[in-house]
Amino acid sequence: MNYRKQFCIPPGSRVRLDDFDPEQTNKHETKESALRKIGKAQQRMDDLQFQLYAEQKHSLLICLQAPDAGGKDGVIRHVMGSMNPQGCRVVSFKQPSPEELAHDFLWRIEQQLPRRGEVVVFNRSYYEDVLIVRVHNLAPKKTWSQRYEQINDFERRLVANGTHILKFFLHISKAEQLRRFKDRLDDPARRWKISEADYTERERWDSYTAAYEEALAKCSTHDAPWFVIPSDHKWFRDLAISQITVEAMEKLHIKVPQPTVNLAAIRQKYHETADEGKRARSRKRE
Repeated sequence: MNYRKQFCIPPGSRVRLDDFDPEQTNKHETKESALRKIGKAQQRMDDLQFQLYAEQKHSLLICLQAPDAGGKDGVIRHVMGSMNPQGCRVVSFKQPSPEELAHDFLWRIEQQLPRRGEVVVFNRSYYEDVLIVRVHNLAPKKTWSQRYEQINDFERRLVANGTHILKFFLHISKAEQLRRFKDRLDDPARRWKISEADYTERERWDSYTAAYEEALAKCSTHDAPWFVIPSDHKWFRDLAISQITVEAMEKLHIKVPQPTVNLAAIRQKYHETADEGKRARSRKRE
């Protein structure tokens, strides 16, 4: 199944999240088969990330957006967790600091972008500045409405300079969100994640939906398309994201670079000489 094609938002599309089923799982998939495929995808992802790190030509930026309890941490743990931390890091964007607020909204983002050879996962991203900022009226409409095109320009520049961008919206239902909140309340190990704000924000569900729909429609471009991932079933979410990520990395045609030294000379100088000395010492003992 080509999940990239299935869940990609075509540029210029009008987006209604009601048209996407958050409970979707492809009929031919089972949880057991999905977990096997996810394991294989993780191994491939690890190999590709090693090659990306060695080649030092490209970078990969993965943006995760979702409602509260949408599964961003789960994706990072169960999908991206296979990558070597030496070449992969996660950045979580919280409420801006006074210093960050003194600059334009992309200033703090610029500092966390991936270097060549690196994979960076944004747990929430610069899209918060057209989502929560809009819903909570933290800036005038004249300000946040201009940011869609600013984001498109920003992403276009990143792609032109070798950064591939994957943007995943983890689509869950309002009922599933409430079930996950209840699970957290019942699990002593996860109660720390619950806050009163989680429940009060649910009152703004429709406002967030409208904000997501406009961001998805205006900022899904050829250079950096959005993917709406059905996420009520965590195993299907992880399967779709892992396969889309592997396919995107493979399309970079990454190659481990050729050595820059004379391997034959090094082998002769350090290994063949050492082997000859070892054989001479062996003959002497005999």
